[in-house]
Amino acid sequence: MNCYGAKDIADAFRTVRKNTITIAEEIGEAHYGFRPTPDTRTVAQQLVHIALITRFQLQIQEVEKRTTMVGFDFLAFRAGLIAEDSKPRTKAEIVALLKSEGDRFASWVDTLSDDFLAQRVSLPPGAQPDSKSRFELLLGTKEHEMHHRGQLMLIERMLGIVPHITREFQARMAAMQAAKSGS
Repeated sequence: MNCYGAKDIADAFRTVRKNTITIAEEIGEAHYGFRPTPDTRTVAQQLVHIALITRFQLQIQEVEKRTTMVGFDFLAFRAGLIAEDSKPRTKAEIVALLKSEGDRFASWVDTLSDDFLAQRVSLPPGAQPDSKSRFELLLGTKEHEMHHRGQLMLIERMLGIVPHITREFQARMAAMQAAKSGS
C-alpha cells in the first residue's frame, strides 16, 4: 500500500510553488537585481532557477524516461539552465514563468502511477546511494525549491520584508492568545 502517491506529490509541490510565487510577488521589482553576496544569484535569477528546475525531472523522467543517469550530460543540461537564469525578465514575466512551469510539472506528476513512482533510476558510478526511486527524485524537486525559498525568505528579511509565512503564523498565534484571554 502506498499512502503517499503522485497526487500527494503534486499537491505538496503546488503548495510550495504557491508560497514561492507569494514571495516573488512581495519582493519589489526594484529589488530583483539584489544579490546578497557577489557569488550568489540575484533575486530574479534565483526565482528563474526555481521556476526552471522542474525541467530536470521532466527531461529525465517524462521525455527520456531514463532508468539510468549514466550517460546523461548533466553539465550541458545545467549550462542551458544557467543561460535561462541569466536572461533579462521583468517581475511579471518571472511570476508568470513560476506559474506556468509549476503548473506543467504538477499536472504531469498528477498523471503518474504508483508503479512508475516505484521504478528505480541508477545514478552515476560513485554516487551514494547507487539508485533512487522516481518517487524520491520527484520529491527532491520540491525539497530543492524549499531550500531556495528559505534563501529568498532570508533575502526578504534583509530587504525589510517580514515573510508571509511568518506573518500568517504571527496572526494565528495572536488569535489563539486573544481567544485564550477572552475565555
